[in-house]
Amino acid sequence: MDRATTLQGLADLVLLLHLLFVVFVVGGLCLIFLGGVRKWRWVRNPWFRLAHIVAIGIVVVQSWFAVICPLTKIENALRTQANGTAYDGSFIAHWLQAVLYYNAPAWAFAVCYTVFGALVLASWAIVRPMPFSKRNSFNAT
Repeated sequence: MDRATTLQGLADLVLLLHLLFVVFVVGGLCLIFLGGVRKWRWVRNPWFRLAHIVAIGIVVVQSWFAVICPLTKIENALRTQANGTAYDGSFIAHWLQAVLYYNAPAWAFAVCYTVFGALVLASWAIVRPMPFSKRNSFNAT
């Protein structure tokens, strides 16, 4: 396996990690609300909820300060080193344009991320997490 192929494979791995992050943030909120209705205890796990709110918080702060996600930077650097093509802008903007042929300005993404972050904050009041304690923090039942 040559260097370019290895770097391209690493870039694809970072892309997969980035996609899993997005699925965690978006899917996590859906599961929190669904779990609240269906009485799933695991969606009230404080460690899961803390990780979820921190994840969207990072996205919101990055968007308002026009910071490109480090995962996007790593992926693009690997693709460039592999003599491939890198994309401009953010991960979501790139794939939204590539898949849906929709191009939105950066401020629109910042607003969407902020509204989504507000929904995540609201989920703390609507589907309250359990308190942090040794006894119930890791109980996923």
